[in-house]
Amino acid sequence: MSKIKPSKGAPYARILGVGGYRPTRVVPNEVILERIDSSDEWIRSRSGIATRHWAGDEESVAMMSIEAAGKALAASGISPEQIGGVIVSTVSHFKQTPAVATEIAHRIGAVKPAAFDISAGCAGFGYGLTLAKGMIVEGSAEYVLVIGVERLSDLTDLEDRATAFLFGDGAGAVVVGPSDEPHIGPTVWGSEGDKSETIKQTVAWDQWRVGDVSQLPLDGRGEVKFPAITQEGQAVFRWAVFEMAKVAQQALDAAGIAAQDLDVFIPHQANMRIIDSMVKTLKLPEHVTVARDIETTGNTSAASIPLAMERLLASGQAKSGDTALVIGFGAGLVYAATVVTLP
Repeated sequence: MSKIKPSKGAPYARILGVGGYRPTRVVPNEVILERIDSSDEWIRSRSGIATRHWAGDEESVAMMSIEAAGKALAASGISPEQIGGVIVSTVSHFKQTPAVATEIAHRIGAVKPAAFDISAGCAGFGYGLTLAKGMIVEGSAEYVLVIGVERLSDLTDLEDRATAFLFGDGAGAVVVGPSDEPHIGPTVWGSEGDKSETIKQTVAWDQWRVGDVSQLPLDGRGEVKFPAITQEGQAVFRWAVFEMAKVAQQALDAAGIAAQDLDVFIPHQANMRIIDSMVKTLKLPEHVTVARDIETTGNTSAASIPLAMERLLASGQAKSGDTALVIGFGAGLVYAATVVTLP
């Protein structure tokens, strides 16, 4: 017989508030076209992107996160002192250690919370949300702040025609707290590591540090390029279109929700064609509001779902209490999908 006392957490968890931060600089496709041989029409038709936001020098990963977190806390009515956990999903915080979550926790005024970073690419928000739910139900925290944040402009090769136009910067945050009813469904998540080479960093940091020009990609001046994100576009597109609709359906089934019962669909903002294809495959009714934030925000990886969620609520396209299907997918290849009640 176990001598360990059972945990005493909340029966369920829910999202209480959402906040976002978009950098002040708006970058149209014309700026991207200064470095690649393409056209505005081609970029829009391939991705749906017209503009994206790029961070300035002062808009660090921490700064953007703190701004988004402040809005999420205000929307939730929860004080920083009540936060028992801070989870930050990012691939663009360049300090290996310490976790940027600890700096953010301190600067928002949280008092000794658990604080850590996770690296789950574009599925990072879903991973963080699932961990937060577990902490609340398990009883190790009453309220958890989940942040998805990226400065992908730092990891963009502006000479790579396949990816130069894709990425943007920003931060999205949610406060997750206890609930007497289920408002975050079971998570369907996983990875397909055999496909990890389809989205990757061009050069490992230790290779780049050595700077062997005979082994590393060079820019137009013959200098070693800074590491960037690269992908096999067609392979990623096929995987997302054919496999992620299945995962989304599994999340609906796990939550006991039919497509016609949904109010909102918030997929990772990777590509407009992927979004439209998933809507078709899932046979979502016309009344379901679909997030298409990618047009003006680009692909912000871990930040894309909370940023899109905030925009839908702020614009009135979605409302508090709506039932939403969220799904993230990306480098790894990893994915996470769940059904939530909007705050």
